[in-house]
This record gives sequence, C-alpha cells and structure tokens, in this order.
Amino acid sequence: MRPEDREASRAEDAEMVRAVLAGDMLAFRGLVEKYEERVYGMVLGMLRNREDARDVAQEAFVKAYRSLSTFRLEAGFYTWLYRIAMNLAIDHVRRRKRSGAVSSFDEAVAVRDDMGEIATAHHEDGPGRIVDRKELHGQILAALETLPEDQREVVLLREVDGLSYRDIAEVMGVPEGTVMSRLFYARKKLQKALESVGFGPVE
Repeated sequence: MRPEDREASRAEDAEMVRAVLAGDMLAFRGLVEKYEERVYGMVLGMLRNREDARDVAQEAFVKAYRSLSTFRLEAGFYTWLYRIAMNLAIDHVRRRKRSGAVSSFDEAVAVRDDMGEIATAHHEDGPGRIVDRKELHGQILAALETLPEDQREVVLLREVDGLSYRDIAEVMGVPEGTVMSRLFYARKKLQKALESVGFGPVE
C-alpha cells in the first residue's frame, strides 16, 4: 500500500471511530467489514483452526468496540485492532498448550501480495506440482512451529498479512529495527529447517 493510500485509510478509520463515539453504532460495522477478513487471516495463521480463528477474531472486534474510548485518534485503528487480535490469539495458544490440546495443520495460510490482496493460485498447475506445493506448504507450517513465538508472529504479520515494518512495529510494540532483526533471523531458521528436509530456497 502506498503511503498516501495508508494515510487516507487511517483518516477514514478515524472518521468512523469519531462517528461511533458520537453515538452512531452502525459506523463500527464499517470498520468490521473493512478489516474482518484480514484479522481473521492473521488469527488463522496463528491458530490454524477455522472455528477457533472465527471465535478469536470476533472476540477481537468485541473487545475493540468496548475499548474504543481508549483509542487515540492520532494512532492507527488498524494496528491497534491487530494488537488486540494478536494478544487474544497468543492467549488462546497458551491456554491450548496448558490444556495439552494439539491441533493439526488443517488450514492453508493465504500469502498476500504487496497491496495486501490474497495471491491467487495458478489454476493451470498440473497434479504433480499441486502435490509438491502442498507438501512444501506442510513443511513451512511445521517449520513455523519451531520458531520462537515473537519470530513466528513477525513472519505471519509480514509474509501472511503483508504489513509494513512500521505497522508490525506498532502491532508488536517494538522498534522497526527489532522487527527487521526478528524477521531476518526467522527467515534464516525457516530456510535452514526447509533445507534439512530437502527443500531448496523458497522464492
């Protein structure tokens, strides 16, 4: 997303937030419709369970609505909402680990392009290539599980949802340099893990 588009989007969000705070409850629906797919996609990347992801994403919007009076209009609603959703997803993962629950990789992680749109598959791929891609996808998900939590978060926010370094820094509450460092080391670990099971560099 171009800087001017990002600023226009932030201004639009701020206008809708003001409307909600002024008593227009329907204005919040505009924020939900604008971000529900992206929030769900990010949470799904963390939880890899469709039902859990829907519940956590819905909880994130409910919590955002109830906490809207604490939102600073000069900040970005998008990153503020993502921080709420990310924290809820992390809490969910920790509760699941404490309970001993184990989930399988039953969901595809949709990779987004530079504009934040979900990249489309090449429908003309033959069966062999489809199988190879599915196998690679499974290995990537397994490799993600080996990363420390903070590195896994930054990979998902950057590679899955397509957030800028600046937005990731806001979501995670760390400097941009820390984001870049975590992403650098996470990518190295992922590449090493993939090479160990016979996959070369991933384009």
